[in-house]
Amino acid sequence: MLTDTNLHELLEYKSKTRVLSVYLNTDPSQGNADVYRLHLRSMLKDIDLPEDVEAVEQYVQREFEWSGRSVAIFSCAADGFFKAYPLAVPVRSRVRIDTQPHVKPLANVWDFYGGYGVVLVDKQGARVFLFHLGELIEQEGHLGEAVRHTKSGGASAVPGRRGGSSEQHANADGLVERNMKDVAEMAVHFFAEHNVRRLLIGGTDDNVALLRGLLPKNWQSLVVGTFPMSMMANKDEVLARALQVGQQAEMREETEVVEKVVTTSAKGRGGVVGLDQTLAAVHDNRVQMLVFQDGYRAPGYRCQGCGFMTANSAPTCPYCGAGFERVVDAVELAVRKVLESGGDVEVLQYEPQVAGFDQIGAVLRY
Repeated sequence: MLTDTNLHELLEYKSKTRVLSVYLNTDPSQGNADVYRLHLRSMLKDIDLPEDVEAVEQYVQREFEWSGRSVAIFSCAADGFFKAYPLAVPVRSRVRIDTQPHVKPLANVWDFYGGYGVVLVDKQGARVFLFHLGELIEQEGHLGEAVRHTKSGGASAVPGRRGGSSEQHANADGLVERNMKDVAEMAVHFFAEHNVRRLLIGGTDDNVALLRGLLPKNWQSLVVGTFPMSMMANKDEVLARALQVGQQAEMREETEVVEKVVTTSAKGRGGVVGLDQTLAAVHDNRVQMLVFQDGYRAPGYRCQGCGFMTANSAPTCPYCGAGFERVVDAVELAVRKVLESGGDVEVLQYEPQVAGFDQIGAVLRY
């Protein structure tokens, strides 16, 4: 399981030589272990890092358990550095060589699959789940006092007869509300403890609406979707439905984020669009959220003195006067710097049809 600590270790690691980064899709629905071993061998055949290639192949041959849908591997034999992270979600197979681990695909996975909180609720209690990167991390349950249902209408509304009185209905409603308040308190505590980024609620329309209304406003803002589901559903059913609803919400959120980037950029404050302006904002540590299209790569230039990045070649750096070196993927460096500075990265899985946005931009802190 890839953790936040693991990700920051990869961000902080830098070699004086070269780091081999390998992402291998191992989705069992698309092939078996033999197929993926052959694919890996083909990916590595022209890589001139024999010790790193051997380390990667030995890991896949002897240690990898083939239980997930992909694996990320990082090796620098010269430094004795080797890390491997099996993932329960798919990634596109690729190989990169640089002085630092290639983390952009992990930022993509983290953004899309990270921190899903789910509540399944009924009138008596709830089950809460934390899913991260396609895996169940933890779950808890709460069972309140049983709610007795009474029939109403006609003679049954007469006190003492079948169905009971309006007072009994009021008592039942009050009991439901108390149970729901307990569920809301338990859920907020659980999700706050686990740093949930998005929240989904499953149950009947009435129960979902009641619970949602009892959540604090800051938690209501994290609710990205609701869906009908039985309290008895198993974890795989819950995860599948949560990801489906989450993906629909992601499409809406991506469009809203891109619209915000374009609008604030047009006003001249709060946002930038385009590679060069985005790189400049990254250098100044002004980026609150980096936004770019999945798969977008672009070459650029990095100052060998202060690290300033630009999309355009220049003889000297405007900040420190040092010379520039060409980099293969300036977007990768931008992702790394934003994550290191505590900013967010939004990797667009879809293509929002928003005029004025071209592959990359950012929401700024100031």
